Amino acid sequence: MARLNDDAQWIILMGFLVSFSFFFLAMVINQSTIVGQTTAESVIEFPKNDIRDVRQVIRQSVNSKNFDVVKADIEVISMTRKGSVVDYTNFTSSDDAKFIQIHYNNGVTEYNENWSYR
Repeated sequence: MARLNDDAQWIILMGFLVSFSFFFLAMVINQSTIVGQTTAESVIEFPKNDIRDVRQVIRQSVNSKNFDVVKADIEVISMTRKGSVVDYTNFTSSDDAKFIQIHYNNGVTEYNENWSYR
C-alpha cells in the first residue's frame, strides 16, 4: 500500500471495515435464528396430551381396589409406548383428605404435580 495515494488507502481500509462488519452481522443473525428454532422446538416437544392422558388414568384408578396393579400397568405402558417414566403416590391424611403426587419424565420434559381432594 506504499505506492497508493492517501485516498486509495482510505477506500481500501473502508472496504475491509465494511466487509468485516457484514461478516459480523451475518454471524449474529445466524445465531439468533438458531436460538429461535430451538426455543420453538422445545414448545412443540412438550408432551401436553401425554401428561393429560396419564393424569386422567391416575384419577380414575385412585379409588380402585386394584391400585397397585393399575400403578404397575401405568408405569410399564408409559415406559414401553412413550419412553417416559411415570411414578405417582397416593396417601390419605388423618382428616380423610387424599393427596396424589405425580412425576412424569420423558428425557426432555420433567413434570411434577401435587393435588388433593376429599
